[in-house]
Amino acid sequence: MMLTPSITAVARVAHLSSDAVVDSPSVFSSYWKSFSRESANVTIIPHGSDPTQTLLRLGTTSLSSYTTTSSPSLIRLLPHVSELSSRPIVFHIAAQGDLADALVLREVAGNDDKIEEVAEDKVKPFIFAEKHPRTPSKAAGRPQSPIARPHSPSPARPYSPSPARPYSPSPTRPYSPVPRYANGHSNGHPNGFANGHSRKGSDTDGRHSSRPATPTTPPIFAIPVNPVTTALLEGYEAAALATLALTRRSQLALAQHGSNEPHTVIFGLGQTNLDFNIDGVAYVDVSLLSPLPSPRILGAIRPSARHVIVLEQIEKWTTKWTPLFLDIVSVLQHRDSEDRPAVRSAYLGDTSGLQSEDVATFLESTTTSRPSTRTPLGGLFSSLSTEVPHVPKHESSYTSILSHLFGERLEIPNSPSLVPSQGEFATSPEFALGRVRGALEERNELVNAVLELLQDPKLPQETHSLLSRWVLVKDDAAKGQQIGDQVVAALQDYISHPAATRILSLREHFRVKSRWIIGSDAWSYDLGASGIHHTIVSGLNLNTLILDTLPYTARNSSDHSRRKTDIGLYAMNYGGVFVASVAIYSSYAQVLQALVEADKFDGPSVVLAYLPYTTEDSTALDLLKETKLAVDSGYWPLYRWDPSKEAAGKEPFSLDSDAIKNDLQAFLDRQNHLSQLVRAKPVLAAELVTSLGETVQAERRRRAQQAYADLLSGIDAPPLLVLYSSDGGAAEKKAKRLAGRAQARGLSTTIATLDTMDLDAVSHEEHVLFVTSTAGQGEPPQNGRKFFKLLNAAIATGAKPLEKLKYSVFGMGDSHYWPRPEDAHYYNRPGKELDAKLSALGGERIAELSLGDDQDADGAETGYKVWEPLVWKALGVDSIEVHEAEPEPITNEHIKAASAYLRGTIAEGLEDTSTGALAASDTQLTKFHGIYQQDDRDIRDEREAQGVEPAYAFMIRVRLPAGVCTPAQWLAMDQIADEHGSGNFKLTTRQTFQFHGVIKKHLKPSIQAINRALLDTLAACGDVNRNVLCSSIPSLSNLHAQVYAFAKGVSEHLLPRTTAYHEIWLDKKLVAGEALKDFEPLYGEFYLPRKFKIAVAVPPTNDVDVFANDVGYIAIVNERGELDGFNVTAGGGMGVTHGSKKTYPRTGSIFGFVTPEQGQIVAEKIMLVQKENGNRADRKNARLKYTIDRMGLDVFKAEVEKLLGFRFQPARPFTFDRNIDDFGWQTGEDGKHHFTCFIENGRVQDEPGRDFKTALREIAKVHKGEFRLTANQHLIISNIATPDLPEIKRLLAHYKLDNLDFTALRLSSSACVAFPTCGLAMAESERYLPLLIDKVEKICEENGLRNDSIVMRMTGCPNGCARPYVAEVAFVGKAPGAYMMLLGGGYYGQRLNKIYRESVTEPEILAILKPMIKHYALERLDGERFGDFVIRAGYISPVTEGKAWYEGMGGEGPYREIVA
Repeated sequence: MMLTPSITAVARVAHLSSDAVVDSPSVFSSYWKSFSRESANVTIIPHGSDPTQTLLRLGTTSLSSYTTTSSPSLIRLLPHVSELSSRPIVFHIAAQGDLADALVLREVAGNDDKIEEVAEDKVKPFIFAEKHPRTPSKAAGRPQSPIARPHSPSPARPYSPSPARPYSPSPTRPYSPVPRYANGHSNGHPNGFANGHSRKGSDTDGRHSSRPATPTTPPIFAIPVNPVTTALLEGYEAAALATLALTRRSQLALAQHGSNEPHTVIFGLGQTNLDFNIDGVAYVDVSLLSPLPSPRILGAIRPSARHVIVLEQIEKWTTKWTPLFLDIVSVLQHRDSEDRPAVRSAYLGDTSGLQSEDVATFLESTTTSRPSTRTPLGGLFSSLSTEVPHVPKHESSYTSILSHLFGERLEIPNSPSLVPSQGEFATSPEFALGRVRGALEERNELVNAVLELLQDPKLPQETHSLLSRWVLVKDDAAKGQQIGDQVVAALQDYISHPAATRILSLREHFRVKSRWIIGSDAWSYDLGASGIHHTIVSGLNLNTLILDTLPYTARNSSDHSRRKTDIGLYAMNYGGVFVASVAIYSSYAQVLQALVEADKFDGPSVVLAYLPYTTEDSTALDLLKETKLAVDSGYWPLYRWDPSKEAAGKEPFSLDSDAIKNDLQAFLDRQNHLSQLVRAKPVLAAELVTSLGETVQAERRRRAQQAYADLLSGIDAPPLLVLYSSDGGAAEKKAKRLAGRAQARGLSTTIATLDTMDLDAVSHEEHVLFVTSTAGQGEPPQNGRKFFKLLNAAIATGAKPLEKLKYSVFGMGDSHYWPRPEDAHYYNRPGKELDAKLSALGGERIAELSLGDDQDADGAETGYKVWEPLVWKALGVDSIEVHEAEPEPITNEHIKAASAYLRGTIAEGLEDTSTGALAASDTQLTKFHGIYQQDDRDIRDEREAQGVEPAYAFMIRVRLPAGVCTPAQWLAMDQIADEHGSGNFKLTTRQTFQFHGVIKKHLKPSIQAINRALLDTLAACGDVNRNVLCSSIPSLSNLHAQVYAFAKGVSEHLLPRTTAYHEIWLDKKLVAGEALKDFEPLYGEFYLPRKFKIAVAVPPTNDVDVFANDVGYIAIVNERGELDGFNVTAGGGMGVTHGSKKTYPRTGSIFGFVTPEQGQIVAEKIMLVQKENGNRADRKNARLKYTIDRMGLDVFKAEVEKLLGFRFQPARPFTFDRNIDDFGWQTGEDGKHHFTCFIENGRVQDEPGRDFKTALREIAKVHKGEFRLTANQHLIISNIATPDLPEIKRLLAHYKLDNLDFTALRLSSSACVAFPTCGLAMAESERYLPLLIDKVEKICEENGLRNDSIVMRMTGCPNGCARPYVAEVAFVGKAPGAYMMLLGGGYYGQRLNKIYRESVTEPEILAILKPMIKHYALERLDGERFGDFVIRAGYISPVTEGKAWYEGMGGEGPYREIVA
């Protein structure tokens, strides 16, 4: 069947009206393959694959379409029609002559579904079946304008890709069996017809129409009406009216024409085209088969009618009566018996070339024939003359071998060559299996006939001998055929016996056939319902050759939701099946051997044949390369499994892969070597073969003796106490390693934090080693401050309580953290003070104070390596050699690998009410679920003094791709903040919601409430792709819709597939216990080395800071304002570690241009290269930016292109001019209005004079559009219709949310959360930046810069959540009240800033900025931005690349900072 204009029209309708399209390989496929997929996700399933599971995976809230021409595809759907009928799915079926395949769906699904015929002159008909949910409240489902069926030729209008006009159904009118026309008459004439002549109706413009010509007063019958059916029909008629308005083509459910007082009514279903004016004959063309209420049918049959002929284009029907025939017979039961016409069923064939005489003859024959006779009208459709399906040329590699091996014996039951004679079912495995079963039964019948004939005493001796010999060799291919031919010749003259007659009629079965069903790997996706399963369980002597064409290099690029099953393993587990795995481009001999053995095997055989090609243009060399990769890697093993050998006492499995055999041989060689050693040295034999039980017992005895020895030595060994204080964990790790090494040297060692001890306890210790790090401005860490206070108090008394104490101190710090001479005393201050105070209290040093400096080559390890040997020498254990390897530290990689795909012990931890926290390892896993464990740092000291644990609570981050949410979702977030959080929530720099203060018992209810709002938190944090950003661009509505859909698609595509999230938080149970394991097709069990961030920017606004993300997409828009594609950037990232120059920020590098269709897979491949090459040993150097710099940009890009299979196009020109939001009112190109609110630092809360949380809640109650969160932490109230403007403006004004009278500096500012909830914060940020801006904006106003934007950002730590490193001026927290100051970032995020001062306090900030801002106001160039000015004026040098970030830090020339 060819791709015709009508098929193209149907496909176009399916595309425009559907959110997803599924296609079984059909005439539609060529359209889908050539069509640009802009608004629908098109899935073409493999040939022969069951479409049911693909259809069931589609969503239940959006319309989907299924296109096919294949009868086998429809047959596979029949068992699932009831399940599919509850989903909004439209079936588009290209029927070839016979409508039976489509109509059978109606019989199975029932009458709640709508089946409509769509046709075009001289084009084969289509059946358009629109599925609706089976609920009375939604009986009409989602309306879709049907395609009109013209009854007179009219030129089709050319298709224009302009946007479709919106569909607005007209109000339905009360039902009347007479169509309404002008003035209540059929055609506007008072007598019903002009001049009293009967004619077809006409439209108001005089064009020919198929409207009926009927009198104005029809008979009325009392017929019960189903309200659901009526509602469905009214919905259809409304859609038909809309279609008429758009196309000027009517599409009535019943189109009537012909005689006004007929004696015969012909109901035509199919391609009727009966326009013959025959007296007394009326025609009713049925376009809508279901729902078709009885009153409509009865109204079409005039009382004068004595005969009703149901003319249906149904050739093959399994029951006696057809569906429309039964409907009409049932309807006529409502008439009196004397007025009831006779009903006849007839077959509608090909009516082309039909004359009125033919119709008259047909009428006479029908009315005079027996009621059960189906009289045909027109010739039979040549439905069996189907085109032979195309067989790819590469498959001849195997079919040629079959022909060569078996010659005339070869029979392929599903050969495409059978299609012209048997129909399209001929290639289906079920059809082939039936043919084979029938042939084998006939052969058994032949054998039985031969045995019966052998019992005939009159049989000639020679013939008897031939028959006996054939029975003995009937299964021998050569001899059986030879003797069979002789038998046939002998029986030609002896046919008096009935058995001889049967033998001659079955003569073709004397030959032993080699039957091969040839299929594809599509069967491996649904084994339980596929032909391979039926073949295996049949037990028939039948061979199956399955061609797997998936190239090895493309094995990970297929649909991850459709997992293939190993057919070979499936068949071997079933048993009694010969199985072989072959590859013709690897071992030709093995292919021959496998095929011959399969043919000889008496039973089912399955041969898996590898033939990796993508298109028919793939060369033999390409196939050879792919095969070699697959076979050598073990992906495609070569083997044979013959169960018949096992019965003979032989090994049934034969491994034919050389690569695997070589590995196995190496293993066996090692085993043989051990055997030789055993024979040469019998003592070794005992060690090799000692039983496990004896070994375990001996090990237990050894460990008991060792424990006793350790006890004795511990009594004599000096006790050692190791005390530490640590905030970030580095000092804690050092202390624990020190304690472990002390135990290995026989010391009785205890370890604890400083604050767990008091002076009295320490005074009773003999040897104490102290390890401490430095926090803030030379302050002790949080868990050591109480101990320092105790030391200060003891010194104040003048007592010396520690005279018996022998101690040593190791301090850890960063000599560059406080670079100015006046701040040098902050370096390692806690360690220095601890050592001095212990000495002042009478303690005796056993080793001098040692300081670890992060600036050393090995960091703190340099100083530690000097200090530790001195400690062992002082304790007298320096001569003890320790050979036992130290345990490997547990890292995030270990936690992820052992987490069972992010489960860990989270579920158990939630049930533990003894603490408000989760286990430390689980807190690393909850990040993947969008949850961070925190505590209130404002009251941490207070709670510690009370002896209770910190006030643990959790932060929850929502996954909200592109930051778009509905008013209902906003209200849900507002309620969650009140019921489960701290009463407010945060709009983050990743365009999403963030809740703080959620205690443990509220975690699960919070997540469940978020999911009820149709949102989730999965992958909002963790080592995966996080929330995808997208420019808000309210003025470009159509473009935003495109980039929003793209961003959402990328987010969904890169989402983890683990079911742990649903099990833990939504109480979903793991299917079948643990029989089915989780599967992460992209991430694997280790996930990514570090977090991964993606953003989509639309020039000229870079509001998402696209260059600060791991992957960025810069939208390229053509002159028509349409999306052409994206420039792709990679390698951006903000995180830094103070004092570690191996860490630095980086802006993304431009890779090149890709189309929208390529964009999603590009993100996947970049992420996969990072997954395989990222630094998992050091999380501080694990981000993509370091991977690119380590590998080299060109090398990394080449790896990505290798996975993609194509190269990036050259980048296209673009321009950015800002990265801040456009506040206030804007009107989009679609006429909708948008208002951008200023939400300072994204905190949505009620405070005096600014009840923003209440304001937005009230707005969400009346708003009909959407909310868009910006990456600058502000909010856009979007898509406000003009009639709704007054109310929105009133609410904005009432709550003062429309106030934008702020300085440009404040509008351009941004800050992260920091204190009190963030555990990484070193200084204030969100709470402090507004206060700092109060003072800086006064400087700006003094210099006339109130309305001049300067991008200022602040973070409480160097991790860069507010993207400070691309701001014009930024402050990064180092200690409470102290910040690192950076200058020179690009105004639109195109350039990194640089460290100007390493530590400044507020007075220093103001002292620096006051003259600098004045200088800028006086000497700036026209349009020059502050970040550009400070570079031109010589304050700071520009950053050329991330790796050079530290070059020139501290200022330039006279502005350079003097460092120690």
